[in-house]
Amino acid sequence: MSVHTQAQTYQNYIGGEWRPSASNQVEASINPANRHEVVGYVQKSSAEDLNQAVEAARSAQTAWRKLSGPARGEYLYRLADVLERHLDDIAATMTREMGKTLPEAKGETARGVAILRYYAGEGMRKIGDVIPSTDSEGLMFTSRVPLGVVGVITPWNFPVAIPIWKIAPAIVYGNTVVFKPAQETAVTAAKLMECVDEAGLPPGVVNMVTGAGSVIGQGIVDHPGIAAVTFTGSDQVGKQVGLGALARGAKYQLEMGGKNPVIVAADADLDLAVEATVSGGLRSTGQKCTATSRVIVQSAVYDVFKQKLLERVAALKVGDGLAPDTWMGPCASERQMQTVLGYIQKGLEEGAVLLCGGKRVTAPGLEHGFYVEPTVFENVTPDMTIAREEIFGPVLALIKVDTLQEALQVANDSRFGLSASIFTRDIGNMLAFIRDMDAGMVRINAESAGVELQAPFGGMKQSSSHSREQGQAAIEFFTAIKTVFVKG
Repeated sequence: MSVHTQAQTYQNYIGGEWRPSASNQVEASINPANRHEVVGYVQKSSAEDLNQAVEAARSAQTAWRKLSGPARGEYLYRLADVLERHLDDIAATMTREMGKTLPEAKGETARGVAILRYYAGEGMRKIGDVIPSTDSEGLMFTSRVPLGVVGVITPWNFPVAIPIWKIAPAIVYGNTVVFKPAQETAVTAAKLMECVDEAGLPPGVVNMVTGAGSVIGQGIVDHPGIAAVTFTGSDQVGKQVGLGALARGAKYQLEMGGKNPVIVAADADLDLAVEATVSGGLRSTGQKCTATSRVIVQSAVYDVFKQKLLERVAALKVGDGLAPDTWMGPCASERQMQTVLGYIQKGLEEGAVLLCGGKRVTAPGLEHGFYVEPTVFENVTPDMTIAREEIFGPVLALIKVDTLQEALQVANDSRFGLSASIFTRDIGNMLAFIRDMDAGMVRINAESAGVELQAPFGGMKQSSSHSREQGQAAIEFFTAIKTVFVKG
């Protein structure tokens, strides 16, 4: 495992070997806390590199699928141990490369370790069922079998956890993988591949190719040697992935974000609601698909909630994620910062009232980073752009309603349906929310962001392709059912 001393060049990982791209071109990965710092250089790969990775994965798949589930699980246990040993280095790299605070990066890497151990155990679970046959001399049963080569396309906001929660189930169920990380966090991905290499996974079981989404991502979608594609990212790109996979009959899985609401009922514990709203909406600089974005508050407690919220937001420390007192780091890239600032300007133009924040942070020591102030709007109506589109930044939109029924109507008025939460002490309110909220994950008296690794993860409406990741639900995507009938 390499340790940071100066900007290094990281290669693709194909067939158990480190290889430069066929183009011999590289791209700098920049620290969003300081645009003048290069974290590392990563490959700008071509279709030729992708073809090599797919061929390596296909060559490895026959022997890999023949291993027993427990044997494959042992490799995951070994990988978990290696990742745990290198947790501090990988977390520091993550912070330097995408900006989240060091405690968050350590927590994410530790979650990756836990996910690997969880799926290592899945290698011991059943992979089929016996079904009664009408033929008294016959035996009928099902078996789950691997798909083949799985293409894994992941975003920059969780550069360890999301790849692992896709790669781990893919390989424990007998598939091999071609992994394309986001170019913004490809150094962190390379560190993860160093762990794969150190753990001794057979060559070709996991391969990584870095490069532009239009080249490598689209190449994965279109490649006839890839049986399935699992993607996390924007809904616009996700739809292209789904259409491309569908066109050639490949299986696909899409997780495409959300516009997640929190409802603050009149009987809520307001201190708890404020803390969860701030954490859910602004931690990780709001760059989570499950981040709280719309804050729907009953009018009876609106003014008190707003005041408490603004006091809490004012106390947040923005800065370099490596600094011990930083609560919120920069946006992950200059492009993302400009996107967030553009949405803030759109909110102002459409008549929302800016309560705090709204500008780029240029204080001494931060002027070279991609920082945006924690931002809160009020007088937001459900038809405004900031109430409808995923901003992926530290922006909260306050929406005042009179009744819980109105709150649910506003919360459901979105093309997304990933995560939602409510703060209330009333069991009736809780049950109504559970029943009527159109979201794949609903949370009571807890922030919208986050779900435990053993639970299914995914959304409704345009937030997903209606499959689920994580937990035992992952077997549904990463395997196919084979029905067997035997007659003696």
